[in-house]
Amino acid sequence: MRRVSRLALAGAATTSLALALTACGGTSTSASSEADGNQGLAIAYDIGGKGDQSFNDAAYAGLEQAKKEFGYETTDVEPTEGETDADKTQRLTSLAKQGYNPVVGVGYAYATAVKEAAEKYPDTTFGIVDDATIEAKNVADLVFSEEQASYLAGVAAAKSTKTNTVGFVGGVDIPLIHKFEAGYKQGVADTNPKVKVLSQYLTQTAEEGGFSSPDKGKTAAESQIEKKADVVYQAAGLSGQGVIEAAAAGKVWAIGVDSDQYQQEALAKYKNHILTSATKDVAKAVYNLAKSVEDGKPATGIVRGDLKAGQVGLADSNPKFKNNTELQTAITTAKEKIISGEIKVKTS
Repeated sequence: MRRVSRLALAGAATTSLALALTACGGTSTSASSEADGNQGLAIAYDIGGKGDQSFNDAAYAGLEQAKKEFGYETTDVEPTEGETDADKTQRLTSLAKQGYNPVVGVGYAYATAVKEAAEKYPDTTFGIVDDATIEAKNVADLVFSEEQASYLAGVAAAKSTKTNTVGFVGGVDIPLIHKFEAGYKQGVADTNPKVKVLSQYLTQTAEEGGFSSPDKGKTAAESQIEKKADVVYQAAGLSGQGVIEAAAAGKVWAIGVDSDQYQQEALAKYKNHILTSATKDVAKAVYNLAKSVEDGKPATGIVRGDLKAGQVGLADSNPKFKNNTELQTAITTAKEKIISGEIKVKTS
């Protein structure tokens, strides 16, 4: 294990850095001051922040694993409403300046900030989740084959529907979420061409609240349920909680996203209506990046998690899902065909 330097600085310097984080809208798991040497892992959350029971919380789980295993300092910083790329850049550079390494931006919205911060701190490894556009020697693009897990979700939906109508709710109308929709629709169609898929995006931009408005998710799902959808898959971040709530109220199935939402404490009262979740192991991606830095061989370039690597898939915590032999056989068959290349899953 690396030795972590924790030299105490003068009170004025500590106060200055605390103010810098406050200006960035951040809260951290452990206070730290600028130090020589490596403080450990830092993550900056995407819209929705910590507590979204999904994407951001998965990143936090990776941080917690790294903190426990490597015994070093960590910090996690919240976004602020209406923030600019300059705000994000300031947040990341502040973390790098304090000695955190790696520094991870959780979400594609950090692309500009990660690029600029990486140029300013070439000796710090940066990671960005869900973006593959940054080409730099000290940046790891942590991306996933979401369409593959979504295909399996489509298989599950097509095998579970009794009305031959299922739904998809996307948070924001962007290429990343199109991957979820495309894979889901293909999985449904390949399993049962008679099943209709209703699709709706909550907003055109993230700034309009597509990933952070449970009320919008709930309204969209209620509309689809009124149109006889009895399985609704959501890829909508925090907004997805509203989709799950609507599914429970309508006594239909919801399919969660990113994390195993059947296991999320905040969603416990709805879990009997969460069939499964299309997961992507953001926690493992964040942890693996921290480990690569810890081992002295920082990961860079595109680092992709797919079905073959076990970094995307379907959660089986719900016994009704896990113990459905016919459903599990169909999913296993589809999974094997995707891994072998027999099934090519669309991304748009």
